[in-house]
Amino acid sequence: MAKDTVRYPDEVVEAIDELVDDGMFESKSEFYRFSAEYVLTLLNNDHDVKTFNFDEIKTELDISEEDHAKALGADGGTFFLDAVITVRKHGLRGDYEAAERFIDTHYESTDQECIILEELLGTYRSEPT
Repeated sequence: MAKDTVRYPDEVVEAIDELVDDGMFESKSEFYRFSAEYVLTLLNNDHDVKTFNFDEIKTELDISEEDHAKALGADGGTFFLDAVITVRKHGLRGDYEAAERFIDTHYESTDQECIILEELLGTYRSEPT
């Protein structure tokens, strides 16, 4: 097994210490191994998990498939899909200012999702009436 040294901000280490102290994880090492494998499963459905008791830990943490999808922003229950629906609704009604207000109050102008929503809104503005 390879060993790798990683530095974390003090606040992150303190939060992990609390989880270990509360018994959520047996040790910091278990937390780090689980966390790394969990992220890899989010990024790659075909990732072959090597961490001992991974599924047991995931079950104990009560991480559902919906939680997986929310973490990825890739399922029908995400805020982004709700935002698309909201912008579409305003766009269909020609209420562009309301759509812009919604986007501006929920997203930073440089966020990828913001850019996509603005492009979506733009399609309604350019449609013939």
